[in-house]
Amino acid sequence: MGDFKNVRIKHGFYELTNYFPREEVIISRLFPEAVIFLESAMMEYGFTDRIPSAWQIAVNKDSNKKQYEIDYPFIEPYYLEPKFIEIGINIVKIDGVKVRIYDRDRTICDTLRYEKKLEEEVFTNAIKNYIKDPKKNVRNLYEYANIFNIKNKVQTYIGVWL
Repeated sequence: MGDFKNVRIKHGFYELTNYFPREEVIISRLFPEAVIFLESAMMEYGFTDRIPSAWQIAVNKDSNKKQYEIDYPFIEPYYLEPKFIEIGINIVKIDGVKVRIYDRDRTICDTLRYEKKLEEEVFTNAIKNYIKDPKKNVRNLYEYANIFNIKNKVQTYIGVWL
């Protein structure tokens, strides 16, 4: 058995551990309702090789904004309408902890929705890599595009290649 130590995550929240948990695990423990979002999800699916400066998470727009002011890990909350948060969630287990992340099709819809917030290279690579991805689900993509009212954008950027 290795040496265990208390690792402070935020005021009143410690991990007793002999290893430092992955940041996704810490985020899921601190914010179980949050969903790994946008560039952070793109990275998970290989749609970008650019590591975002902060973990982007989708959270309820009505949640207490103060709770997201933490020193570690670096997070960038996106405040969404509650009705949009649960659309397209995948649950992955990391170190025995359930982590909520948007699926690849929802991630591409978010890429299109937040195009102006992304660097052009990140945006373009995400679209190209999605088109080549054998695990994409075009039916889901169009279903989400309908919900988010971006069917024309999906057709313009992706539909012509499918």
